[in-house]
Amino acid sequence: MDNLVRVLILCTGNSARSQMAEGILRHDGGGKFEVESAGIAPSHVRPEALQAMQEIGIDISGQRSKSVDEFTGRDFAYVITVCDNAKESCPVFPGGTTRIHQSFDDPPPPSVGNYESRMAIFRRVRDEIREWMGGFIKEYEIA
Repeated sequence: MDNLVRVLILCTGNSARSQMAEGILRHDGGGKFEVESAGIAPSHVRPEALQAMQEIGIDISGQRSKSVDEFTGRDFAYVITVCDNAKESCPVFPGGTTRIHQSFDDPPPPSVGNYESRMAIFRRVRDEIREWMGGFIKEYEIA
């Protein structure tokens, strides 16, 4: 556990983007990362995020929405913000934390459109996150 690279992924609600990013990095990272995700104003993990991830063979059903406050004072090698609001509101973390920002579209809330139209957006955002995380993993391996 000591050799793992500690990564915290932040977004506003910790309900979709950061949850999917956490699952992807944990799954695709080859066991090199200890990954957590949190939100500035946490809510719950969206069912659409669970389904979108299940479709690519990644189970995030054991993850829960957490507040960034749970991680205050903890050391992370990287803090990745996946939305502009989290970037602006991100607290300062101690030590040599590298902050990275990559904004992804916020999937629509349940009140917008029908389930299938929302799922199409969740799938697109999931795929964009996975592609970006692949680059992050490669960059880490080169560094």
